[in-house]
Amino acid sequence: MTSKPTPREAFLDAWTSMASLFSFSPSTARVCGLLLTAADPLCAAEISERLGISRGNVSMCLKELRGWGVVQRVSRPGDRREYFESRGDLFEQTVAIARERKRREFDPVVGSALEALDALAGGAPPAAAGKLRSVADYLATVDRIGREVLDNPPAATALVALLKSGFGAPAQAQGSGKERAPKGTR
Repeated sequence: MTSKPTPREAFLDAWTSMASLFSFSPSTARVCGLLLTAADPLCAAEISERLGISRGNVSMCLKELRGWGVVQRVSRPGDRREYFESRGDLFEQTVAIARERKRREFDPVVGSALEALDALAGGAPPAAAGKLRSVADYLATVDRIGREVLDNPPAATALVALLKSGFGAPAQAQGSGKERAPKGTR
């Protein structure tokens, strides 16, 4: 008979299921989720023990999470071990991940995609050229949003604050109780 998972285990399982949104491996997602829910910074040995994964895997996961800007190293006076904690709030982390994904995945290809669309539109019939320009406008707009929001931390912070305030939410959803707040916080 299988025992019911603890609330932390249930959260780690759910967080791991969402890992693909952030391009994280399941182990990296579990380390991230553990640090998000830990009351205090944890050392690699504690992370390894709590998650049941090897220290080497923990080390690789921490390196990746630090590269994404969502985990930071902290020290404890009188202790030579390195400790790690979640960095900033989740909105800041999401913006940091989106910024890094844009830099790694989108920026290297958007210029060549726009050049190719321009060349294709130049020799296409008017209807097809219009469709190609539409795709190019979309890519150029996404690129501009990325530059003006993700590459501009004050703009990203302002946008997150605006969205958290309920701006743009349908009137019937605001205060309707349909928001997904944890039990006991409504």
